[in-house]
Amino acid sequence: MHVTAIIVAAGAGRRIGGATAKTYLPIAGRPLILRTLDRIFATPAVSDVVLVVASADLEYCRDLLNADASLNGRAYALQAGGATRQQSVRYGLEKLAKATDMVMIHDGARPFVSSALIDRCIQAAVVKGAAVVGMPVRDTIKRVGADGCVQSTPERAGLWEIQTPQIFQRDLIVAAHDWALRQGIVATDDAMVVERMGKPVFAVEGERSNFKITVPEDLQLAEAMIRAGIVA
Repeated sequence: MHVTAIIVAAGAGRRIGGATAKTYLPIAGRPLILRTLDRIFATPAVSDVVLVVASADLEYCRDLLNADASLNGRAYALQAGGATRQQSVRYGLEKLAKATDMVMIHDGARPFVSSALIDRCIQAAVVKGAAVVGMPVRDTIKRVGADGCVQSTPERAGLWEIQTPQIFQRDLIVAAHDWALRQGIVATDDAMVVERMGKPVFAVEGERSNFKITVPEDLQLAEAMIRAGIVA
């Protein structure tokens, strides 16, 4: 079975601030995107990688990857992203190898995804067609209007905070993105594209350490976890 991982790292990461794009910020001395790739390439089930980055960063990223000895001999391709995440994923799908059976889509800003979690998600997707990882929410969730007024409090049971990876049979995710483009559907993740097309998506319980680097505090937490030996 051939699994291609599309790593989406084309966003500007504005919420984290600073002049350097979030993708290239160091975590304990190693750029974020390289830490994410370390985890992906450490997973034997992943055959190759398509890394989608901002078009303005393409040459910089290519130089960064070429200079990293640990990536020598690794099977990866670089692809320029689009204006939205959804568009970037679609461009990544255009780079799939002919042999690809399963497509794994993962945020470049989730550097601590484990091989065991990837494997569980692949196994679920092989059987079910589409699988995502996530965690049941622990806090009360409220729907709040634009005026700040609480509108409702949904029952917490059954609510999950969805992460990546999200893994799909190739034909399914390609068809879903093609359908979304034709229909003008805008989705916040790839599972939503499949859901909107009327196909089922199954959830696999994830890991708390698989958080997304979004704000400066996340960088501090990531570095603290590395220093404490919680993650490598």
